[in-house]
Amino acid sequence: MTYTNKFVEKLAELDQSGEPFVAVTMIDAVGSTPQDAGSKMLVHGNGLAFGTVGGGRVEKKSIDLALQLLSKRGPSTKFVEWNLQTDVGMTCGGVVRLYFETFNLHQWHVVIFGAGHVAQALVRGLLQLDCRVTCIDGRQEWLDRLPISNQLTTCFAKDPTTCVGNLADSDFILCMTMGHVTDRPILEQIFRDECHFPYVGVIGSRAKRKVLIRELTAAGISTDRAEQFECPIGLAVGNNQPNEIAISIMAQLLQRRDQLAQVRHP
Repeated sequence: MTYTNKFVEKLAELDQSGEPFVAVTMIDAVGSTPQDAGSKMLVHGNGLAFGTVGGGRVEKKSIDLALQLLSKRGPSTKFVEWNLQTDVGMTCGGVVRLYFETFNLHQWHVVIFGAGHVAQALVRGLLQLDCRVTCIDGRQEWLDRLPISNQLTTCFAKDPTTCVGNLADSDFILCMTMGHVTDRPILEQIFRDECHFPYVGVIGSRAKRKVLIRELTAAGISTDRAEQFECPIGLAVGNNQPNEIAISIMAQLLQRRDQLAQVRHP
């Protein structure tokens, strides 16, 4: 797709890439200013991607603020009013008003180990929400069945435990591999790495939970630590069809997400 407006074209390109970025618009300019109202620029993780809102100190201050917004890893907008002399350190006596809007920043990240039937349904449901999803599996053919989305990252890994070290503290973790034999090493790696995620869940029954705890403690994980995961996962609704299991898991994830949000912002 092409656009006559190069700014719109670049914005669409960045949006389609899934890369987090900030659009900065000068919504007003009063007095002597280096750019007129309506000037725009795009900033990604490496700095300026397109356009300008004034060059020099105005642009640098704007880029610095945009990078701060990106570092928060959450949807955000911000309006600022800067006096070019007192706030920016320029000799100009003008005033600029700028609007910052972030794109492709999803605060909620769900990591799913396994791309089987329930995971396929769960991924499709989560992609309807404001979250990012990463799905990890050693079976490329199952990863290939997942939908294409800017919100979804697929990762082929024969040994999924190698991916644990790349996870962020705020990630929600689901182990949904082919069985407890392949789920347990992931849990063990999480506990050995002293990871403390807001949610760690393993698909399965209460009997599976008991086996996992027994095997984890036998491997040297303390009993208290070995019990820090959900299994079974999902709310007690629906039947055993993959789509209904996925809905029950989504409901529990949303419940946990909102509970944590209330603790942070009572």
